[in-house]
Amino acid sequence: MDAIATWLFEPYEFEFMRRALLVLAITSVVGGVVGTFVVHKGMAFSGDALAHSTLAGVSIAFVAGMNVSIGALIAAVITALGISWTRERARVSYDTAIGILFVAMFSLGVLVISTRTTYTPDLFSFVFGDILGVSRSDVIAAAILAGALLLFVGACYRQLLFVAFDPAMARTVGVPARFFEYALLVMIAVAVVVALKAIGIVLVNAMLIIPAATASLVSSRFQRIMGLAIVLAFIASVSGLHLSYHAGVAASPAIVLSGCTLFLGGLGWRRWQGRTPRPAEASAVA
Repeated sequence: MDAIATWLFEPYEFEFMRRALLVLAITSVVGGVVGTFVVHKGMAFSGDALAHSTLAGVSIAFVAGMNVSIGALIAAVITALGISWTRERARVSYDTAIGILFVAMFSLGVLVISTRTTYTPDLFSFVFGDILGVSRSDVIAAAILAGALLLFVGACYRQLLFVAFDPAMARTVGVPARFFEYALLVMIAVAVVVALKAIGIVLVNAMLIIPAATASLVSSRFQRIMGLAIVLAFIASVSGLHLSYHAGVAASPAIVLSGCTLFLGGLGWRRWQGRTPRPAEASAVA
């Protein structure tokens, strides 16, 4: 028991590990809430595109000596709004609009980075994640963004749910579906920025998709999927963080791979449930 307790609690003797755990908890809540909408709407490509588009804001803010998190948020929101605007004005498909904006913003970020003649580890920490380098200000910023997002979801949950399930019917009964479709993209942008420093541009979309996808294997009720996604995201985060500490591996991919393991477990459970007769079915067969 002592060995297990040591394995569990030893990492949190260090301040940087406690900050990492706190920001991962915030990321888990935001990722679980927003990710449930993303998975239900089939918007996985949106999360990936918005994550990569933040490179433009991060690189420009870094070169200009500004706060890179603010730069990332601005770039993500501009891309989110630009996707909907391009789809409506150019009358192209949703994924085409995403592809255009995603490539443009990511290329802009690469272009700005190419102007730097020296290696910039602070900038690349946003690309690959640096959960162990999270500062107190990073935690505060993530908490503020998460709080604002959760307040909006709480205030507009019924409208968001209506638009997520049946946007045509939502328009019929007077819900401003267009506004909430824009809002959903902005929510994804905010969720991406919250997780950016912890997970990195390359892997941040995994925190939106994997926990919610795993939860959808276990339940079909929207609220239950959302709550379970938060729990699974936190379990994957803690597991990956401990693996990183004890095995000396990178934290971000360890967290993502822990989430993938949970998904495989959920898939196995789903298949087992499909083969096992439910009580009502068993009694009918008897």
